[in-house]
This record gives sequence, C-alpha cells and structure tokens, in this order.
Amino acid sequence: MFGDKREYIMKKLFVLCALAPVAAWGGEDCATMRTTPAGELTLGQVVELGLCRNPSTAAAYAGLQAARFEKNAAYSTYLPSASIGGSAGKNYGHRDWDEWSYGASLSASYLIFDFGKRLSDLNQTLATYRATGFEYDETVQNYVYGLIGSYYELLKADADVETARAGQLVAQTAKDTAQKKFKAGAVAKADVLKAETTLATRDLELERAKNNREIVKGSLLTKLAFPADQEIEIADMASNFGSDAEIKNIDDLISIARRQRPDLLRATANRDAAWHRRNSAFLKNLPSISASGTLGWNDDNLNGVFGPNSDQINGTIGVRVSMPLFAGFANIYGARAAAASYERARESERDTSNAAMLDVFSAYQNYKTAQTVLKQTKTLLASATESQRVVAGMYKVGRATMLDWQTAQSELVDAQKQHNAAKYDLYVKRAAVALAIGDIKVQLEEGNTANEE
Repeated sequence: MFGDKREYIMKKLFVLCALAPVAAWGGEDCATMRTTPAGELTLGQVVELGLCRNPSTAAAYAGLQAARFEKNAAYSTYLPSASIGGSAGKNYGHRDWDEWSYGASLSASYLIFDFGKRLSDLNQTLATYRATGFEYDETVQNYVYGLIGSYYELLKADADVETARAGQLVAQTAKDTAQKKFKAGAVAKADVLKAETTLATRDLELERAKNNREIVKGSLLTKLAFPADQEIEIADMASNFGSDAEIKNIDDLISIARRQRPDLLRATANRDAAWHRRNSAFLKNLPSISASGTLGWNDDNLNGVFGPNSDQINGTIGVRVSMPLFAGFANIYGARAAAASYERARESERDTSNAAMLDVFSAYQNYKTAQTVLKQTKTLLASATESQRVVAGMYKVGRATMLDWQTAQSELVDAQKQHNAAKYDLYVKRAAVALAIGDIKVQLEEGNTANEE
C-alpha cells in the first residue's frame, strides 16, 4: 500500500537486479559465492552482485518486512475478537476437598464505534510502513552510490597505472637516447644521469600507482563482501558523458527530487504518521461502543449432558459503552505530547526539504564544473602530448636539452593524471546528481548503455 510513488521507486530500483543471480552468474547463488565471478564485470553487474550480498541492505529489508507485518496486524481492529477457555478445579474447606468441577467458555466482542480512533491508528501504521519503505529505498540508493564511486575509483586507479607505465616507457626511451648520444660524444654525462633520475622517479610512481590500485580494489571487494585480496576485472566506461544538453536544468531536477527522493517522501510519511498519532491520542478520550457475547458451561462431576437444554450452559449478550474519566492526566499529557510530536515532524519535513534542495543544487553545480574541468584537461593533455613529442624530436637532433625533455615528460604525466581524475570525477558527480534527485537507477541504465557502445 505504498502508493504510486513508492511502487515507482521500488520498481526502478529492483528491476535491474531481479534476474541478476541467474542471468549474470550462470545459475550460481551470488549470496554464497566465495570468489569473485570470472570475466569482466560491467557497472550494472557489480551493483547487482553487491545488492545480492550486502548485509546493510538485507538488514534494511528485514526492517521493511517487520513494518509490513505490523501494518497487516493493524487491520485486526476491524475484525471481531474471540477467545476460548477451560477450567478444572476443586475447592478446599472444612478440612475436606470438594468434588472436581469443570467448565468451558467462549467469548467474543466487536468494536462498533469509537469516533474514528482505530482508523487513525491504522493510518498511522500505514504511514509508518511507507516511511520505513522510503528509508529502505534510501539505504539501497546510498549503497549503490557508494559502489558506483568505488567502481569509478578503481577505473581511475587502473588508468593511473597505465599512465605510470607510459611515463616509465618514455623515461626509458629518454635514457636510451641519452646514452647513445653520450657514447657518440654529442652530450655530456649529466644528460644520462638526469635521464636515469627521471626513470627512477617513473619507476617509483608506477609502484605507488600499483599500490593505490590494490587499496582501491580491496575497498570495492569489501563492499561486495569478498576478501580484499581477491581479484576483480571491471569494464571501462565509454567517454560519451558530459555534453551540455545531457543534464536537465535545475528546476527540472528539483521537481524530480520532490516527487521521488526517498528522504523527502519518508519525511512526509513521518509527518502523516505523527498527524494520525495526534488524532488518535485525542480520540482516546472519547467513548467507544462494543458488542460482546459469552457462552459458558459448568459441571461439578461431568454428569450433566452438554446440549442446548442443559442447565449447565449459560451465556450473555449485550452492548458495552466505555469512556475514560480520569487516568492521572496521562491522556491529557499524551495528547499534548502527540501534538508536539506532530509539530516536530512538520519542521523536520521542512528542514529535510531545504537540505534536499541544497543537495540537488550542489550536485548540479559540481557536475557542471566537472564538465568544464574535463574539457580543460582534454586540451591540456593534447597540448602536453604534442609538446613531449616535439621536445623529444628536438633533443634527438640536438636542439633541446635533457632538462627540456624532463620538463615535457613531467607535464605530460601530470596532464594525463589530471585527465584521468577529471574523467572519472565527472562520472561520480553525475551519479551524485542522480542520487540527489532520488533516481540512481538512471545512472546505472545509461552507464550500461555506454558500456555496450
């Protein structure tokens, strides 16, 4: 009974992973895997695997199930209640025991009218269930966002390793060239020493890049509930993100966030629950009308005949009206506390809305900035690549010094690292926009499409 918004979000979140255990892992139960799947995994497959294995989302789902059962139990107030009992005993008096006596009873009651209190109680439970569902959505989306960040961080670490290897190769070429020219008497020994120093620096950078890659890989594996020392291979993303026309304007994003961001919807559901709780606390002070009936049977020695004409059978039927008169002011203070809780829920909803709008605005601005930075790093990388190529050629013909070539190499490595960081930072910022509007599934769908292209 979550309503259209609740069902929409749940469908968008889990249509991706509904077939994951069979489709992606060849029938193997992903929850009991001891090693990572073989082959290259896409972003969508990594998320599917994580949702299958992650304990935090499983715990949140268990909480959602508990709220669902409590919601179902709330409907019981609209049904009659019945109980059955039996007794057997003997009395002691005058220094002697009486004979055994036996009895059985059946009683039933039904609430006819209570000025809407049970309806308020039911609506409160339904609103609480909705709030728990949206909290579950938020837990899942935050976990997915964390996986996306780790996925891109590993891609960046892989790219940094390749950049360090390329820098090492260029430094090796520079050293070999310097040695040849030194043997030919064209340059001084200092050029060879400088080239060796640069190569040693590039070797160190490669080892650091590999170490960082292992740490990042371990972080991703831990989020997938695998040992950090295992291996995992992931697919790179196509570089087709970041166009100016790709992202909606800020007003559209805010509108989407108001409709489907889980924490906003949860705050609204909590406010509704507090409103019904306030009403229920007030209605508790009003009368209630119930119908009741009992049927009993008693026999001292089990000698009587159980039947409609038996004088051992008795029963009652009637209507009962009750109204609390005084409970030590508990009802009055309870109603005031419920009213104060409702005001707190209203203010909390307003505060959550303000924070959410700031999240959307910040994510939007960060993504726009990341687009600009990526364009700038592309230009910087192209310039540094060409500069290194030209200076290398000039050094070989004696028109540039080894220091010039070292400088060009350093600028190229720095430019490549900046481009790597900008590229994958753009993906993370893009995912942050999706998280801010409560639609992280869009990031996964479009990310998979980019992989396929």
